[in-house]
Amino acid sequence: MKPLAEPAIDAVKKKRIAFTPQRFSKIYYNWMENVKDWCISRQLWWGHRIPVFYCDDCGEMTVSKTDISVCPKCGSAHIRQDEDVLDTWFSSALWPFSTLGFPEKTAELEYFYPTDVLVTGYDIIFFWVARMIFSGLEHMNRIPFKDVLIHGLVRDAKGRKMSKSLGNGVDPMEIIEKYGADTLRFSLVNGVAAGSDLRFSEDKLEGSRNFMNKIWNASRFVLLNAQDKDIPDFESCRLTVADKWILTKLNRVIREVTVNVKKYELGIALAQLYDFVWSDFCDWYIELTKPVLYGDDENKRNQTLSVLIHVLAQTLKLLHPFVPFVTEEIYQNIPNHGESLMICEFPRYNAKNNFAKQKGDMESVMEIIKGIRNIRAQTGAAPSKKVRLYVKTDKKKLVKDTAQYIEKLAGVQEISFIAAKEELAEKTVSQIIAGFELYIPLGELVDTEKEIARLKNEKERAENEIRRADAKLSNNGFLEKAPKELVDKEREKLNKFIELRKKIIAELKSYEN
Repeated sequence: MKPLAEPAIDAVKKKRIAFTPQRFSKIYYNWMENVKDWCISRQLWWGHRIPVFYCDDCGEMTVSKTDISVCPKCGSAHIRQDEDVLDTWFSSALWPFSTLGFPEKTAELEYFYPTDVLVTGYDIIFFWVARMIFSGLEHMNRIPFKDVLIHGLVRDAKGRKMSKSLGNGVDPMEIIEKYGADTLRFSLVNGVAAGSDLRFSEDKLEGSRNFMNKIWNASRFVLLNAQDKDIPDFESCRLTVADKWILTKLNRVIREVTVNVKKYELGIALAQLYDFVWSDFCDWYIELTKPVLYGDDENKRNQTLSVLIHVLAQTLKLLHPFVPFVTEEIYQNIPNHGESLMICEFPRYNAKNNFAKQKGDMESVMEIIKGIRNIRAQTGAAPSKKVRLYVKTDKKKLVKDTAQYIEKLAGVQEISFIAAKEELAEKTVSQIIAGFELYIPLGELVDTEKEIARLKNEKERAENEIRRADAKLSNNGFLEKAPKELVDKEREKLNKFIELRKKIIAELKSYEN
């Protein structure tokens, strides 16, 4: 093994072959630098039978590529083949070139050897990876591949290796039947660091299936709205601030995915796509388009649909290597689609699709919407309740231009501008965000009398808890006999309810003013 191992070690040290993650090269070096001679015979019933033949009469041993029936030395017909088979890894080590016609100089061998990337688990770095490397160098005088991408093992929910003895294995065909192939693929890649083990659980599959449904439903919304519409070419569209925001976000995720895929950080790439699809595209952009899609301006509606279709198509192309089946099915229903996603050009980052100012403007509007939603959540306002909004800002034009988004997504019926809070005669609830002060009349959010009654009940409950905890902590018997953890827990409760009472009293006083 020593003369076979030396050039194989050299190939990795001189970066002709690279391990990703790089830390796994240490395992490779540890095996190869301490290598022992390798016994390649195995006493098994299944495998490549060793091509060695023995003569029972003269004892001659013959190695032959073809079976022999006569001893080449004495002519005896008493010939028997060695009963052992070759070690599994001996034949597997020949895979990069034996499958392509070696030892013949075939066109396939010339074209496909060496390959670019080998993907495998860390548990067979010596058994398979190292042996392919030294076999390729020995037989072909060339490395068999340039990159070795190492992934972890799929373990059960408790972190144990799947095995027959434990009975904790999972049949992928059953999972595919229940959840779909794309869901399984997505769950095995999303957020998983290169080389790290993965704990397999149905909870993760449920989350992945929810994402597939999110893509499907978002696509269905776009395609149903686009039916029988005269969709203009995307390049000719007049873009809104929301359009420019989503195109900027799309452009950036194209760059992030491309960079991470090139680094083999597939888990990071897919996690970035997940965030873009779920949050930016579905939760925000699709909602921002609804006032236009449900409006009366047909020209604006068709232009918005053009942007929606463009973003959807580009997103499907980015997702296709990870979830090929769902994306292809959707793509085939997009107006003027190509032949197949598989042969489409992968999206490319384009600096002209970065609209920094409009991205910043749109994110300010989104913060306004989130601010109003926070106010509604804090006061328990009914989702259907429309409110008046007063805004103090230097960016009045931005608020006016995007009023339809604020009104639709935050439940606002009217927007007014003020120079100072003191202009407002009625009591309001406020939210301060960068560049904007938001005020909503309290009477429009809650029924004041009901809210005061609720707060008084909460105050009474808090005071009862304070009395209960105070009584316990004043009892010397409890302090002496109870475990320290229990005493500490009671003190925590007491402090929590004291703090809660302070907040309730402050809220009640605010209603009195």
